[in-house]
Amino acid sequence: MRDLAALKQDVEEWSALEARVVDLAELLDLSIEEKDNSLLDSFHQEVADIETEFETLRFRLMLSGEFDDRDSIIALHAGAGGVDSQDWVRILMRMYLKWAERRGFKTQVLDVSQGEEGGVKSAVIQISGDHVYGYLRSERGVHRLVRISPFDGNHARHTSFALAEVMPEVEEGVDVEINPDDIKMDVFRAGGHGGQNVQKNSTAVRLTHIPSGIKVVCQNERSQHQNREIAMRILLARLIESELKKKEEELAQIRGEHISPEWGNQIRSYILHPYQMVKDHRTDLTVSSADAVLDGDLDEFINSYLASTFGDTAAGATA
Repeated sequence: MRDLAALKQDVEEWSALEARVVDLAELLDLSIEEKDNSLLDSFHQEVADIETEFETLRFRLMLSGEFDDRDSIIALHAGAGGVDSQDWVRILMRMYLKWAERRGFKTQVLDVSQGEEGGVKSAVIQISGDHVYGYLRSERGVHRLVRISPFDGNHARHTSFALAEVMPEVEEGVDVEINPDDIKMDVFRAGGHGGQNVQKNSTAVRLTHIPSGIKVVCQNERSQHQNREIAMRILLARLIESELKKKEEELAQIRGEHISPEWGNQIRSYILHPYQMVKDHRTDLTVSSADAVLDGDLDEFINSYLASTFGDTAAGATA
């Protein structure tokens, strides 16, 4: 019913725009016939309004994937680079939280694994709002940072890597069916910085989906029940994302395209030294305001990626 209501709204909006275009043609004929400049001015204003509405509706078509209207779960993982990469995960986490704040979306930090010396080894955050997954699926892949390391006494330039996994939030029993016997749960004590135990009770939860081998750990909350609930949400999202990747790989093989390994799929570079630049390697979009991007100004990159893949997204949805 939710999907049907959304489709009806889309049809109504496009039909209304079509009706405005028909009326506009009549207005043009009338202004020419009457030689009325005021009618011509109204014509030009209506043309501008229709163009704006058309671009809005056209952009929404780019968010027409199967799960594009859903909330999203983002998992960030430190890669090569030691403590610098863990600090890079912390910076990326802040960047996505800032992006969500700019758009008025709700956020929840589901799980964080702190680094022993600083930064974050891994983090899982949920962002909720209108078409969040549709926007954020453009962020899936490896993000590369080049800067003067604040952790290097010699002030050397370091390159750090972090992986962003972007998954749609789904519902058990609606989007995914899971046999309870396929889930193995382990519990253990939540750990803090340096690995010390921060709780005496075993509240941390590890869920393993036996058929796929996918594992999820959650230890942020103080109760085992809450951690299991969050871990299950993440597991469901990972299972759906795994299926979406399989479909993408199948379509790529049909088209004869090469699929890079996950860690080889570097999507964007953030250069902070010796100059400032952020470059998206998929669209070649480059901006010089790296600080603004790291403060959550991501829309230009997201829109550019969606525009570049619009045809592929539509084909994938049809398939």
